[in-house]
Amino acid sequence: MFTPRRSSRFPASASAGRRTVLKGFAGAAALAGVGSSALAQAAKEAAALGKLVSDGKLPALAQRLPSMPLVVQAEKVGTYGGVIRRGLRGSSDHNGILRMVGNQGLVRWNLAFTEVLPCVAARWEVNAAATEFTFHLRPGMKWSDGKPFTADDIVFAIEDCCKNPELYKTVPSVLVINNKPVVVTKLSDTAVKFTFASAYALFLEQLATPLGQHPTLFPKHYCSQFLPKYNPKALDNAKAANVADWPTYFRNKCGDIEIPSRWGNVEKPTLDPWILTEAYSGGATRVVMDRNPYFWQVDQAGNQLPYVDRLSFNISQDVESLMLDALSGKLDIQERHIDSLQNKPTLSQNMQKGGYRLIELINTSAQQVQIYLNMTHKDPKMREMFANKQFRQALSLGMNRKEIIDIVYLGQSEPYQTGPRPGHPWFNEKLAYQFTQYDPKQANELLDKLGYDKRDAQKFRLRPDGQKVFFSIDVIPTLYPDAVDTLELVKRHWAEIGVDIKVNTIERALYYTRGDANDHDAATWPGPGGLDPMLDARDFIATHPQGSRYAIPWSVWFTSGGKDGQEPPASQKQRMKLYDEARATADLKKRGELMKQVFDQCAEAFETIGVCLAVNSFGICKTNLQNVPKSYPNGWSWPNPAPALPQQFFFTRT
Repeated sequence: MFTPRRSSRFPASASAGRRTVLKGFAGAAALAGVGSSALAQAAKEAAALGKLVSDGKLPALAQRLPSMPLVVQAEKVGTYGGVIRRGLRGSSDHNGILRMVGNQGLVRWNLAFTEVLPCVAARWEVNAAATEFTFHLRPGMKWSDGKPFTADDIVFAIEDCCKNPELYKTVPSVLVINNKPVVVTKLSDTAVKFTFASAYALFLEQLATPLGQHPTLFPKHYCSQFLPKYNPKALDNAKAANVADWPTYFRNKCGDIEIPSRWGNVEKPTLDPWILTEAYSGGATRVVMDRNPYFWQVDQAGNQLPYVDRLSFNISQDVESLMLDALSGKLDIQERHIDSLQNKPTLSQNMQKGGYRLIELINTSAQQVQIYLNMTHKDPKMREMFANKQFRQALSLGMNRKEIIDIVYLGQSEPYQTGPRPGHPWFNEKLAYQFTQYDPKQANELLDKLGYDKRDAQKFRLRPDGQKVFFSIDVIPTLYPDAVDTLELVKRHWAEIGVDIKVNTIERALYYTRGDANDHDAATWPGPGGLDPMLDARDFIATHPQGSRYAIPWSVWFTSGGKDGQEPPASQKQRMKLYDEARATADLKKRGELMKQVFDQCAEAFETIGVCLAVNSFGICKTNLQNVPKSYPNGWSWPNPAPALPQQFFFTRT
């Protein structure tokens, strides 16, 4: 049974099959998953790769594996072959690929979301001050094109790419503590040191999330050709490809963690179990990935992973098509887009017909539908309205959450604002439940008091300048159809207190474009931080330049160390300071005390409006697809199902 993730002073590790919990930072090393040279020499491979070896088209397996491959202890030793079919929706569903494939960081989460384990790094040490993290790589490890993967690649990815202001306006937040970026140095081909200016106790846990993947994302031998530092003709080459500048060309070719082009270039080498053979690009109807012959993991019997030959992502334009594919047995594992509670009865009734079973997804989020009013709106009048806490309180009181929960979520939730979930040691009752009662009388009184007491012919309220109290809320129907249904009910509730809204359904790419430009009135997203409030604190502190949608310019200010964006109010700045202190604190009790102050101040500020506690969901899995857990976390910090290691999924013969 999945239990809430506990923070620890240092992640647990394993050595020679024995798991030990390291009690502190000084001299600590993680040894889990370290293979042996003998295992690499005795490893076995898929028949198709063996044929390439015998034909002289591929080096022998012992030459392709690192001397110490990562050993995956599979529930069952599998057999090779088959294609895993999965669905994407539309042209901006790139994270649907990341969630299946992109889990090859220096470290990774265990299945229970309680410990950080070795991944690309075979082991590591952390100094007593938690300022230096030394990672030891796997000797002989290779990229998917057979070129060596070494410390040079990691130094290049951070020092030449992530810290390049022409590629990144601000250094990615995972690599920054107290406004100062990491310094990465090569110690040897297989050892690299990350040095921070102050303690960063949470660094390993941050590295295990998707936003911690930068160190292993950019192969130097390939991506350096797009940087002027290494290639004086980089700009000329970009223009020859009809691209205006070299940074855009770099991103087109090398991608980034969360953009479609990460999966749009079949030439770019990776460390993933499968490599692109049909790319995710405009007009594509599917994405295909075939096994990586240089993949650096094996099972306990010495079989090179992955077991499955190929991944095939069919691109549908609507949920109905995905549901039809699921019901007819054309998807092998799927939760994304079909996991609404309204779909569960239909999928449950057709399990035998479709040849699948249901898997339970444990929600790590706090909120099912968080509403973010843009408190940094470009229009001064809108900004003044949204920034008024009593206005936000009135909207919250004017929402009939019980009706929403009964209709949209079939009664399987409770009214909730935000914050760590009930049962979490940092749960804050005020933050969770304030202003969740349905009280339209009090909502009307607040709005009247604020000066919105005049109404038009349709009984909508007017601002003091005579304009109607109206705004639009951006929502992505392809990702969150339940949020659309919720907002339609909210629209009716708020109309009854004289506030008019538009449910602005847009594609994901436009959603981000509007947010990045600070052009949105309001937006919605599932509120994170239910079980992982330290790893995803965007709703409590404006820390995420794309995710803190109530005040993205404040988050830009935070991540840039005050150089860009807009300076936030005192409460936010105090929370940012407390959060940085918490990230630097190894002592769990002291870390908790700091974060509880954050939650107290967040409750007082009341910046976002929640609907209901995030509900558990589900997925489907074909009955003959093995080694898939019966349940696992569902969240962004644990980007399911990748941490369950799909490379060790396999099909039984039927």
